[in-house]
Amino acid sequence: MSLYGAHEARIYYVQESTYGVTPTNPSMLGLATAENVEPTVDPGFVKLRGLGSRDLQTIRRGLRHVDLKVSYALPSDAPINLLQHVTTLNSLSVEVFYEKSSGIIDLLHKGCRIDKAAVECSAEDVVKASVEIVGQDITVGTSKIAGATYADYSGAVPFYESYVQRGAGDGSGLAAVERVVDWKFRVENNLKRVPVIRSTSGHLLKYLQERHRVLAGELTFEFESKQEYDDAVNDSEFSLKFGLGGASSALFKYCKWERVGTPTKVEDLVSLKAPFVARDVVIS
Repeated sequence: MSLYGAHEARIYYVQESTYGVTPTNPSMLGLATAENVEPTVDPGFVKLRGLGSRDLQTIRRGLRHVDLKVSYALPSDAPINLLQHVTTLNSLSVEVFYEKSSGIIDLLHKGCRIDKAAVECSAEDVVKASVEIVGQDITVGTSKIAGATYADYSGAVPFYESYVQRGAGDGSGLAAVERVVDWKFRVENNLKRVPVIRSTSGHLLKYLQERHRVLAGELTFEFESKQEYDDAVNDSEFSLKFGLGGASSALFKYCKWERVGTPTKVEDLVSLKAPFVARDVVIS
């Protein structure tokens, strides 16, 4: 038997109507631009010791942890179709399968929500995203979802189709900022797995609840203005809007610079690095 290669792996997803239940005959959407996919399952073993032995007396399964990490270039066909769920917190079914003529290994993750998402863009590159997904359960099979149809989002968003705008704290008065050489932002939902004591499917979490949210990022500027130093000294509040391709964007509101620095090296241009925190975000 030959081994599976990355070229034989695919990832698709669909929004769930009922948490943890894959829709019937779903229309699965794919990420043809995925670069890394890492599905993992942890049985959460309860390991018991006892008198009379140096070794474990028994191993019982505990709370099942289902996780999935995906890195991909934002597809120009639909840049935020997956990314938007970091703010909507809709539950998803995510299917990862490995397919060759001799057979299929299918991993269907159900009851998934995006815990963390990071997006970045650098000059001379494309806009890229990485997401960390937490699921309720996983089904392992040798065939794809019965009755499902599959469509792929492809293409990529190059740096010159992105932009950075700055405005007032509430997001008004946006104007282009054309000194930025790279940017990145992240959204963290700090999801908590919540199990309950029950005799049926007790090893699966019942709730996947969001807690405090982190909205942050960092910009690198060519150093030709004192604007960011003025902002830091004057405790100024502002908004930042990042173009994600087409009409899609991420608008961070009520931002402040956490730190402003200009590392200066001999025989090099001076850049300005400015990480920020925000109080609200709209991905649309």
